[in-house]
Amino acid sequence: MLGSVWNDFLRFSEETNAVSPMLLSLLKQVKPESITESEVIVGCENVGARIFLEKRSDEISAAISGFLQKKTRVTFVVVEKKTRKQPDEPLFSFKPSHDDIASRAGLNRKYTFDNFAVASSNSVAFAAAQSVAQSPGESYNPLFLYGGVGNGKTHLAQSTARAILDRNPDKKVLFSPGDMFINELIDAIRDKNTLRFRKKYRAVDVLIVDDIQFIAGKQTVQEEFFHTFNAIVQAGGQVILTSDRPPGEIKNLEDRLRSRFSQGLIVDIQPPDFELRTAILIIKAEEKNIMIDMEAAKRIAEHVEDTRALEGTLLTIYAKIAGKQETIDVSAVEDHFHSTITERVSKKIDPNDVIRTVCSYYNVKQTHIKSSTRTSTIALPRQIIMYLLRNELKLKLEDIAYILKRKDHTTVMHGVEKISREVMRDPVMKEDVDRIISSLRQSP
Repeated sequence: MLGSVWNDFLRFSEETNAVSPMLLSLLKQVKPESITESEVIVGCENVGARIFLEKRSDEISAAISGFLQKKTRVTFVVVEKKTRKQPDEPLFSFKPSHDDIASRAGLNRKYTFDNFAVASSNSVAFAAAQSVAQSPGESYNPLFLYGGVGNGKTHLAQSTARAILDRNPDKKVLFSPGDMFINELIDAIRDKNTLRFRKKYRAVDVLIVDDIQFIAGKQTVQEEFFHTFNAIVQAGGQVILTSDRPPGEIKNLEDRLRSRFSQGLIVDIQPPDFELRTAILIIKAEEKNIMIDMEAAKRIAEHVEDTRALEGTLLTIYAKIAGKQETIDVSAVEDHFHSTITERVSKKIDPNDVIRTVCSYYNVKQTHIKSSTRTSTIALPRQIIMYLLRNELKLKLEDIAYILKRKDHTTVMHGVEKISREVMRDPVMKEDVDRIISSLRQSP
């Protein structure tokens, strides 16, 4: 009875456009738990889906009211999956856990839909990922997620793969960073064993490649990935890609790959707004069993825009109060930022100090940094300066562009994101940047 009413409602919504196509796609993945005279209770498989749908409860309630011809509100709840014991199940049997299966696929166990905070900046991407998780290889293929560093691309891509595995542990899922795909192909060619490489990457049901832009400009790698992509899609598999920019803006990417990437759904994930940063911070605190007041979380989110710095700030403040108080409150947050600002002011570091120190470290002239020269010997120090002005002095992108005489802030944003990636993946680069920062803080 419930299922019949719900299916009729979905058909009504599709025929009358009562809800958006993206929202309708997600509503097809949930089921009603009960229907009363004035309320419909709908069950979701995870917290992320519930939060996403709750934000659109007014639109959904209006559609249901129109269908039932009476005012009806909709309520969303999380319903755990029920498992049925097999009658002939052996007394002792080993079955790998979901975490074990995910780990073998290259997935990080901390990335799930449950702890992915949803807001306007990523709601479309989240809905698309949910749809792909429900019907891999059918909804959007490939699913192409792009955006800046720390916007949640990797988290969402891996969450999708994890949800697919939770539904069907027998699915062959593989997560591969773009540079790993490149390195493994080079090793396979060197060892004259490309057959093993192709079996690994082509015989999967779901392939996720993180930072796909790294394959651009590498002819053999692009050739191999083109055939890998085709093999998976033609076999009914799902491809999920992430990048720092859309396919049309990836330089030196072959046209045939650009065409393949564009045949699915391309979704931009914007930097998180204040509300989303607050939600992310609260989720991080819950994961680490750290108690934090809502107002304190808001105060941190106001000061810290970089999502990857949120967790570090949380842990730093918690370390300061450990043994003194149990909960991070507004006072603890204000003390932390006051001491941080005081320390920065006392050092009297200004943009010229940063430019001078970096130029000295790389032995380049300061005048070249502000020139139009794009040679690698100048471009790298210039991007490091951008990175330091943004992360150490907390300057706005527009101000950095003005100081370095760049045309607009997008050039600065690209430079900051590039060095952010390099610092995380290249120990030598991290050591260089750390030395420059140390030199800045010790200088009179």
